[in-house]
Amino acid sequence: DAALEAAVAAKAGIAAMPGHARAALLRRAGALVAERAERIAEIMTRETGKAIKDARAEVVRSQDTLMLAAEEAVRIEGEHVPLEATAMGAGKLCFMLRFPVGVVAGITPFNAPFNLACHKVAPAIAAGNAIVLKAPPQAPGVVHALAELFVDAGTPPGVLNLLYGEIGPALVRDPRVDFVTFTGSTRVGAEIKAASGLRRVALELGGVGPTIVHADASIEEAAPLCARNAMRLAGQSCISVQTVYVHGSLYEAFVARVAAEARTLRLGDPMDPATDVGTLIDEAAARRVEAWIGEAVAAGARLLTGGRRHGAAVEPTVLADATPTMRVVCEEVFGPVVSLMPYDDFDAVCRTVSESRFGLQCGVFTRSLEVALRAVRNLRTGGVILNGTSTWRTDQLAYGGVKDSGIGREGPKYAIRDMTEERLVLFNL
Repeated sequence: DAALEAAVAAKAGIAAMPGHARAALLRRAGALVAERAERIAEIMTRETGKAIKDARAEVVRSQDTLMLAAEEAVRIEGEHVPLEATAMGAGKLCFMLRFPVGVVAGITPFNAPFNLACHKVAPAIAAGNAIVLKAPPQAPGVVHALAELFVDAGTPPGVLNLLYGEIGPALVRDPRVDFVTFTGSTRVGAEIKAASGLRRVALELGGVGPTIVHADASIEEAAPLCARNAMRLAGQSCISVQTVYVHGSLYEAFVARVAAEARTLRLGDPMDPATDVGTLIDEAAARRVEAWIGEAVAAGARLLTGGRRHGAAVEPTVLADATPTMRVVCEEVFGPVVSLMPYDDFDAVCRTVSESRFGLQCGVFTRSLEVALRAVRNLRTGGVILNGTSTWRTDQLAYGGVKDSGIGREGPKYAIRDMTEERLVLFNL
């Protein structure tokens, strides 16, 4: 309650702050991220088990996120609405202008705790809003470090408020919240949408990381990318490569190359810079992934490498000859597992991807412009990554999904659009 009261009290002040001043605040915060990068990365790794080199990379990206939001703070645009098409409108001037929504509620997950918090906080402030951010219970310390550096950057009191614990439902339901932005599971996203009433939401939800490798693709280019992007972050990313559909003419050679690449990845101490794959968030998550692998093997999938659990860690795992009904294919694994399936008909595999309840991003490897355009036209996903895997995101991207993978787009420019509301202004002259 105190956090929301503070945000309500601060919203008029931050809305009145000029865009250049909000941009300067975000740049100061970005500079502090660079200064404190190693400490932030270490906190993240100790809390989440993320390999330290991946944690360091996340901190670098987070500075980009803040700087991009600073640029967008001075680019919030309106629109002229032409009225000359009718006699009633002739001689009038009409504009659509954008204004801050007021109080934003942000809820973030554990898998990229620092950068995803930046993707909530930075656009909210850039747009002129106050924000109440709920830290993930698995990674409160690294989000606290973000709040500290915003305070040290000179953020006005009440503009950024941080909450801990299981208070997400109460935050979403509170009428003082004007907009909700959430990254996390599809199940929780559906609960937030149901509880938000008529208020707008942005939901960045789960995915099953499909990637299609067509007959004309290069195995040497595609296979290592598929293997590494399935296992990086221990597979705990909503765009991790999870299912790879490989043209039958390439299938066996591709399977062998992916398995060979996966075997080169080092599972180990997350604090060791040589470690490629750290732990999952906890042992319960690792046990679930282990069970899903076992189910797939029992149902006929070939286990080519990995499959074993060591406490909260799971070895990089490659499964061949998977089928669409296996949970490692049709549900979000969120672990270091990739499943491979052959196909012969490109249009049919596009339909398979499109008919999934998930629709975040899909990768397509092909040298054919015609095939690439068929993919763009026929894949019902939020993004189609050509000659890359489903695992591709840069922080200015218009990132988001369709169907059970979410509503809205993330990336400072697009988040600011969501975190502002339009107001029509008409001049009778």
